[in-house]
Amino acid sequence: MNLRPVNEVLDKTKVLLRLDLDLPFSGNLILDNSRLKKSLPTINLLLSKGCKIVVMGHRGRPQGPDENLSLKAVYLELMSLLEPSGENYIESVFLSDISLDKVDQALAINQIVFLENLRFWPGEEANDSTFLEPLTLLCQAYVNDAFAVAHRAHASITFWKKMPAFYGQSFVDEYSHLEKLTNPQRPLTLVLGGAKEDKLKHIEKLSTLCDHILIGGKLPTFLSLSNSKIIPATLTPDGFDIDANSIAKFGEIISSSKTVIWAGAMGFYEDPKYKNGTEKIASIIAISSAYKVIAGGDTSSSVSSLGLKDEFDFICSGGGVLLEFLVNPNLPAWSN
Repeated sequence: MNLRPVNEVLDKTKVLLRLDLDLPFSGNLILDNSRLKKSLPTINLLLSKGCKIVVMGHRGRPQGPDENLSLKAVYLELMSLLEPSGENYIESVFLSDISLDKVDQALAINQIVFLENLRFWPGEEANDSTFLEPLTLLCQAYVNDAFAVAHRAHASITFWKKMPAFYGQSFVDEYSHLEKLTNPQRPLTLVLGGAKEDKLKHIEKLSTLCDHILIGGKLPTFLSLSNSKIIPATLTPDGFDIDANSIAKFGEIISSSKTVIWAGAMGFYEDPKYKNGTEKIASIIAISSAYKVIAGGDTSSSVSSLGLKDEFDFICSGGGVLLEFLVNPNLPAWSN
């Protein structure tokens, strides 16, 4: 798959830019802005070309407009990253009204127009083809730099069908790394953890692609498929971590693997009492000679806290998109 890169966007173009804006928050405080930082090269490239940019994205799973899930704080964070210490002032505005007239007026006097959470409107998740279509009257190009949601058939993700489409630098980089997994060195071991049962929805197909699937976290309690390739952990008596026998068994398999993909903590990692399984498995993967991929923000955070991030070959921005890519490399962000 050849993704048309953002550097091919013509100078002085008005661009619709889809970003990954779903940052982790604690109350009103942003805990991690790395998703914004990954897209700074794409934004700066477009600005250097004299382009005007309409930024769009989502946050959380609102059921209609919800002040607690507004993107206003994300907008302010992005502008602080683009304008360090007040330097290189950029004309910008945040719009809670995404009507054609409001966006048109804002583009006339701003370099960046940042739209409110698209999931406030039902047309986004319904993949309504008419939802954002009026914006094609204002913009000449669409750029996607939100790889973490490339598997979502939502209006702002499938917008490449509406107008000339390009892909941001971060998006292209992630795709090129994941493409290696379509023909991996074997044995290929997938380590699944966390508490979201939907990680198991493709387990049967994944078992045909992988040599081993190691299941930890809360997932063993949801598992119903019996397969020699699938090895669920046994949990500690309280059920909040994997036990020592599972750590040893998983370690043996990981150490003999040539490719390891890890998505999800092995226990209730937020509580220090239940970090043991995750920390042990992280250390085992880190020292292995395999090609090592981390999938998802929680897994990445746990590895970062252990100072092991640099020991991994690639960190994918989303666990869901990686698993979907493995079972079907043609995702809504670029597939018919």
